[in-house]
Amino acid sequence: MMTGSQFAVPTVRPYNSSFSSGPCSKRPGWCFELLSDASLGRSHRATHSKSKLKQVIELTKDILNIPVDYRVAIVPASDTGSVEMALWSLLGPCSVTVMVWESFGAIWLNDVVNQLGLKPIALTADYGFLPDLTSINFDHDLVFTWNGTTSGVRLPDGNFISSERKGLTICDATSAVFAQRLPFNKLDVVTFSWQKALGGEAAHGMLILSPRAVDRLETYTPPWPLPKIFRLTRQGKLIDSIFEGETINTPSMLCVEDYLDSLNWAKRIGGFKGLHSRANENLSILTQWVDRTDWIDFLAKDTSIRSNTSVCLSIIDPDFVLLCERKQRAFVKNLTGLLEDRGVAYDISGYRDAPPGLRIWTGPTVDHFNLEALLPWLDWAFETTKYAY
Repeated sequence: MMTGSQFAVPTVRPYNSSFSSGPCSKRPGWCFELLSDASLGRSHRATHSKSKLKQVIELTKDILNIPVDYRVAIVPASDTGSVEMALWSLLGPCSVTVMVWESFGAIWLNDVVNQLGLKPIALTADYGFLPDLTSINFDHDLVFTWNGTTSGVRLPDGNFISSERKGLTICDATSAVFAQRLPFNKLDVVTFSWQKALGGEAAHGMLILSPRAVDRLETYTPPWPLPKIFRLTRQGKLIDSIFEGETINTPSMLCVEDYLDSLNWAKRIGGFKGLHSRANENLSILTQWVDRTDWIDFLAKDTSIRSNTSVCLSIIDPDFVLLCERKQRAFVKNLTGLLEDRGVAYDISGYRDAPPGLRIWTGPTVDHFNLEALLPWLDWAFETTKYAY
């Protein structure tokens, strides 16, 4: 394969080449020294440690403007643990609908069917599109992602959710929560993880419950056994201490300190408004490049449902389109490999189950000038790879 030397190599590099969609880039200015106050070597039950865990909950509520009567907990196993805790603890007393338009929705559907043994209605759509939101029966519990990390498609708003719903709305919001406005009054369960939301470290999730979800927990006992790390009630009552920083199992206090650093940075730049603005600016930069570039397009054609965090891109060059899928994936691997070898962009291949293409994280922890510096490199890598074919 050609090395790319026959094409003009851009001279300006991103100072931060991390464009992965999860874990995503650390926040600007981050360094290890910022974590020096971590409660290391201490019990997570110690006063110093518990105060840190409490801060995580309170700052999360504050920045996201979570309603005062909602409960927030730190839970094990990242966003996956948060979603599974909700599914196993809450589903069963009524019919279930699961929306699927990308890989993670498909995972939740599989678990509802094959692990819980339920028979949900599946509302599906191809990558790049949303299912028919008007067909949802809100007497059912509804399970859905807000932002499809693997498809670049997000819900435009919460207007489709009935205010008179009888079922619960269970929302996986892990790649949306600090960049897209969530209508908490219409969401009964919201989950996310630190490593996608604000570039925190992995293995910890957040679980947000409405009063309706709490009522379900206290009045319904699932027919299946619940693992210890899923148990939110004791003798029919919510375990309040979990929502005050007493975690179910031992958290990493180093990860806690790192997430606190991200939350305090978010406060300094204007809270949710500042985070939302940064993500929108980054999407705008990519949009302008796509508009003037003839070999690339968004996987999500409809601008109203296009993600401002996990942007998925399709290569539309006619010669690429004629390739079989195996060769298309090899093309993308070569293109992204050139960028990684140069230290320009890491982990920007599309998700393995998605159509062959690129996926670039544009969330609030990414500085706009890093994206601006990346764009000429994308053009260079495409032309170099195409020449080799």
